[in-house]
Amino acid sequence: MNIIAAVDNNWAIGNKNELLVRIPNDQKFFREETMGKVIVLGHRTLLTFPQGMPLQGRKNIILSRDTKLQVKNGLVVHSLKELGEELKQYDSEDIYIAGGESIYQQLLPYCDTAHITKIDRSYEADRYFPNLDRMSEWQITQDSEEQTYFDLEYVFLKYERVGAPEKF
Repeated sequence: MNIIAAVDNNWAIGNKNELLVRIPNDQKFFREETMGKVIVLGHRTLLTFPQGMPLQGRKNIILSRDTKLQVKNGLVVHSLKELGEELKQYDSEDIYIAGGESIYQQLLPYCDTAHITKIDRSYEADRYFPNLDRMSEWQITQDSEEQTYFDLEYVFLKYERVGAPEKF
């Protein structure tokens, strides 16, 4: 399974239920990487999407404890067990974990590839991605040339797990 995020120097991903910054090339990368695939996300992350609706062209699975939550054009599951059962029907290479913080923390052990846009800036934040640079089981296997968006510099990094991920 894949996990995908944009992080700052402190591995921050958001503040007050918003992304830290929107970088068109990062959004393009996310779109190209996940189009036609399965994305798994939490309810708060869903609310940051345009009109708070599932992204088109992808199977959107929302992991939420809210048993009354219904999402048009999205599937809501309420536990890791239920999510695991649902994901069995898909190739793990076609599954992308797309946030937020608690979803990333819960599902990182099941992932073998991480697509990280690393932004060379430190933002005020209240949500974080696990720091892969401090985890010996994760290694950078690809990195892009440095990119610039106005005064922001960033790189696209691919991390891969050394050894097999956990199974649901």
